[in-house]
Amino acid sequence: MNFASFADFVAMGNHGVYVWSAYGISLLVLAFNVGVPLLAKRRYLQEQARRLRREELK
Repeated sequence: MNFASFADFVAMGNHGVYVWSAYGISLLVLAFNVGVPLLAKRRYLQEQARRLRREELK
């Protein structure tokens, strides 16, 4: 498929809104699926470090 200009490429024959929003939603879901476990891991490690510090003080 050839496009005459970048604007035609973005418009995708008047389907651009649907195409680009689908890409955007997909990227958001992928970022969420990567970000949430990383934050959970960080939170878990901080919690374990606090627990170890408390145990050392006993």
